[in-house]
This record gives sequence, C-alpha cells and structure tokens, in this order.
Amino acid sequence: QVQLVESGGGLVQAGDSLRLSCAASGGTFSSYFMCWFRQAPGKEREFVAGVIWSGGSVYYADSVKGRFTISRDNAKNTVSLQMNSLKPEDTAVYYCASRHRSRWFPNSYAMDYWGKGTLVTVSS
Repeated sequence: QVQLVESGGGLVQAGDSLRLSCAASGGTFSSYFMCWFRQAPGKEREFVAGVIWSGGSVYYADSVKGRFTISRDNAKNTVSLQMNSLKPEDTAVYYCASRHRSRWFPNSYAMDYWGKGTLVTVSS
C-alpha cells in the first residue's frame, strides 16, 4: 500500500510562488507515474501536471504551462510542484496521485493512490 502525503500549501497573493511537495512511502517509488490534481470549490477535480517514473517526460494542463514545474527525486521518494505567477483561479486543494507504470498510458487520469490534499489559496 502506497501512502502519499502532501505539504507546502498556504495563502499567497497573486503573482507569488509556492512549492508543493509530496512524500511517498510503502512502494517502489521509481515504478510510478506521479502527478498533481487540483479541485477548486464547486468544480471537478482536474489534472495539473505529471511526470513519468524516470523523470524523462512531463505533462501539464494548458492552464499551468509556463508557470508550474513538476519534478521528482527518486532517491528521496518525493515529487514537487513549483508554482510561479500564481493566479486567484489557481486556488484549490492540490492532490498528489500515483499510477503504476504497468497501468499508465498517456492521457490516462485513472490513479492507483491519492493523498489527502493540501490547500492553496491565492488572493487577488
């Protein structure tokens, strides 16, 4: 069983930066596609960014391209999301999620494990 624990959320102003981290335990981290989703109040959960097990390929939602950067450290079992130029519309609960490489394919958003989320609030 894989556990995912997010950290780094908080209240910031528009234009600020924030870095989220997700610590994984209980599995072979380097075998998982890792990603971030978010859910804003009253909206459905949406994909934000993902990185494959080797770190060699990354994927972003159009809404965050050029502002967010996802990275992973397989030695530390962590995945991070650097968020720059934050906007009020980035306000959401951010979730870390993972999918084993044997079950993942591009544009697939089905995940095996989820964290409990961390709240990011961007004020205008």
